Amino acid sequence: MRIFPCLLFLISLTSTASSAEKPNIIFILADDLGYGDLGCFGQTTFSTPNIDSLAATGMRLTRHYAGSTVCAPSRCVLMTGKHTGHASVRGNNAVLLKPGEVTLASKLKATGYRTGCFGKWGIGHPPPRTDPNDHGFDDFYGYVNMFHAHNFYPEFLIKNGKLDPLENVLDDEWVTKEDYGLGEAKEGAGVAKVKKVYAPDRFTEEALHFIDENAESPFFLYYALNMPHANNEAGRPPYHDGMEVPDHGEFASKDWPQPEKGFAQMMRKIDNYVGRIVNRIEKHGLTDNTLIIFTSDNGPHSEGRHEVEYFDSNGILRGQKRDLYDGGVRVPTIAKWPGKIEVGSESDLLSGFQDMMPTLGDIAGYETPTDTDGISILPTLLGKEDQQTKQEYLYWEFLEKGGKKGVATKKWKAVMLGTLAKTPQPIELYDLVNDPSETNNIANQHPETVKQMKQWILESSDAPAL
Repeated sequence: MRIFPCLLFLISLTSTASSAEKPNIIFILADDLGYGDLGCFGQTTFSTPNIDSLAATGMRLTRHYAGSTVCAPSRCVLMTGKHTGHASVRGNNAVLLKPGEVTLASKLKATGYRTGCFGKWGIGHPPPRTDPNDHGFDDFYGYVNMFHAHNFYPEFLIKNGKLDPLENVLDDEWVTKEDYGLGEAKEGAGVAKVKKVYAPDRFTEEALHFIDENAESPFFLYYALNMPHANNEAGRPPYHDGMEVPDHGEFASKDWPQPEKGFAQMMRKIDNYVGRIVNRIEKHGLTDNTLIIFTSDNGPHSEGRHEVEYFDSNGILRGQKRDLYDGGVRVPTIAKWPGKIEVGSESDLLSGFQDMMPTLGDIAGYETPTDTDGISILPTLLGKEDQQTKQEYLYWEFLEKGGKKGVATKKWKAVMLGTLAKTPQPIELYDLVNDPSETNNIANQHPETVKQMKQWILESSDAPAL
């Protein structure tokens, strides 16, 4: 990682551990939620008032990027602070976190935080059922396996490594298709014929209970939703509804396709869940001592018969999930911390998931691992922009479907496609300042910039050279 020289950050909040009271940290991660899916980032067809309230009382980060363009590697980058050129998990493939690998949770736990993860773990596959606990979480409830998380009415969820049976019953077709082509990786996947328990409702209750139990001590709550991701299996015949929800609520009478009603209702439920968490924090008098961060693990999807274009989920950005254009990796991000983060503020600092490891280190008082690819963005959160170290560039690699790699600076975006081929395609170059929608490839006009971007691409990965 390269950074520009800057002033040392020497304000008193460099180590909150030296203060009398460590802040609680709540990290809310949506799944496949696009840059244009929130009212505070431009959505107009449906509303997200509770999330918008976080933005109105906190900071919008308008140039924040996910760790990858799909869930498993993105969540790995978030947890480890290593971009996909160095991370253990770089795709939705059969690779896991290393035993004993340092994570946000393990660092915060060692610093005195009670750590809880509720929802979708989904880092690599097939993970052992204790994987979240093995990597720093005192309490876990939800889906460990990413494919299990496609099933919103599962037969079971996982509580600290053990099965918690639910009243849902899978369609017989799924009972007989034990592997569905991927062996144990598909554990828990399927479509239910008896639907009693909607899993996001259940793990949300567990998250609220975690707050209740730990209101008197500092806690780290990683609320990792599996929404608005599709139940991909249910989008296929004979089910035809990969955006299944208990009901369509206020959207039932809309003249929209069934999956789009489901998508809008998923967004409504996400917003309501966020409202419940905020209300629970307020109930315990913890608002002023709690940092809340809301973001998404990658760009929007066109799965389960939902279409990105229907609600303009990527906004002005090009691309979606599985792309390295900004629509695939630039995510709507909000941070609220009363008395610390200025109300209604905004920052276009170039930042990414790898920056959470050092940022939370500065807040909680742990020492950031030396192999992180991130920088602390705490100065920006506190309105100390003149003391903010800046990333020279962000890097991604996605070695599926032909392979692709990308680099972004504050001004430029480079994308190289076909990186797994013997002869990769030429680098595409976009001016993100003047062309944020990446419509005009100007690589032939800026050969020196292309040369520099290619050099960064080549030197940023510890994988074999192209």
